[in-house]
Amino acid sequence: MVTGDLNAALVEWVVQYRISDPVKYLFEVRQPSATLRYVSESVMREVVGDRTVDEVITVGRQDIESEALIKMQELSRKYEMGFSIDQVQLKNINPPVPVQASFNEVNQAKQEKEKLINEARRDYNKIIPLALGEKDQQIRQADGYRLKRINEAQGDVSRFNALYAEYLKAPAVTKRRVYIETMQSVLPKIDSKIIIDNNLESILPLLNIKDGQGEGQ
Repeated sequence: MVTGDLNAALVEWVVQYRISDPVKYLFEVRQPSATLRYVSESVMREVVGDRTVDEVITVGRQDIESEALIKMQELSRKYEMGFSIDQVQLKNINPPVPVQASFNEVNQAKQEKEKLINEARRDYNKIIPLALGEKDQQIRQADGYRLKRINEAQGDVSRFNALYAEYLKAPAVTKRRVYIETMQSVLPKIDSKIIIDNNLESILPLLNIKDGQGEGQ
């Protein structure tokens, strides 16, 4: 049979029927068995001709059986053949022998394609949720850092405003307090300290005795 995509397929099927009206079966229809055969072949050619060879051989078997059954039942009632068709069952469906090997290769390639697609989907379903989880975690970390910096900045602004308010009330006292607090914070971090009196007119250079002792030795 010729399929809808102009390929060929060897189709075998079975039609199960029962005589519903013996009189019509015997006297209204000439050669009932042959007539049923012609009807089933005509319907099957029509149904197969509406589908691709892949549908006929692989995924479309059940649809073909259902559609063919309905059409055969309609014709049997229309022409009052005296029998009722109960079931249409497809048997062997194969491509023609000369191209069967090529068809099998194509079919295997399609199965391999489906396998690769399924593997890719499996990897996608595994990797993407992890990536989304990492993205959400990074977003939460960034939001946390942003809130931290905002709070720190707001704290700095609050301290500056408080200090500025004190400065407006007592500038000299505030400047001295800030200077002392700054020195208390900075000086402990310095190893050597030199304190100079502002009233001195000249500075006497200090001899680095420690380095000199090291050279003499």
